[in-house]
Amino acid sequence: MSLINEDMQQLLLNYCEPESELLQKIDRETNLKVLMPRMLSGHYQGRVLSMLSKLTSPNRILEVGTFTGYATLCLAEGLTGNGIIYTLDINEELEEMVRRSFEASPYHSRINYILGDATETIHSLDEIFDLVFIDADKKNNGTYYDLIFDRVRPGGLIIVDNVLWSGKVLSSSPDKDTKNITTFNDKIAADSRVEKLILPVRDGLFVIRKK
Repeated sequence: MSLINEDMQQLLLNYCEPESELLQKIDRETNLKVLMPRMLSGHYQGRVLSMLSKLTSPNRILEVGTFTGYATLCLAEGLTGNGIIYTLDINEELEEMVRRSFEASPYHSRINYILGDATETIHSLDEIFDLVFIDADKKNNGTYYDLIFDRVRPGGLIIVDNVLWSGKVLSSSPDKDTKNITTFNDKIAADSRVEKLILPVRDGLFVIRKK
């Protein structure tokens, strides 16, 4: 899913912060035990998310799409002293693995892991968010964006993953999934309420700042 070759990817890893032992363990366990392990953010993207979180110094973070919790812990690194991250996922089969990883983290008391349909569980959160990371079912990117927009403070960040879709967004005959990605990207490009740019990190991160 990376848009750059393996040699350049390794060079980037050589020049960024190392993974913690816990993140390395989550990566290994995900690749050994979980279907579609490529959904994991991984070392380099994880450091990008961590850096963006630290630059934002969020008090409240929302993550839509937990998977195995790797990105959750990277985002949590930027939390203020009393900050909280809410992470929403629908996959109950991964719950035991995810909770075990969270319990081993220094952020475990500040992670609220909520299972269920995110289009419904979002409504239970009475918070204003400084940082939102959307990395769930891609066809609903626009739905999640609309649901959380009024819950993001002015100046807050919304980050959306997989917006370059392995380069398929350049296809002259895109499939349905690619059309969904492009439709969302066009929606953000036309939204005058935000500043935005796409970082060609791994599979593409849309970084969106609410004005």
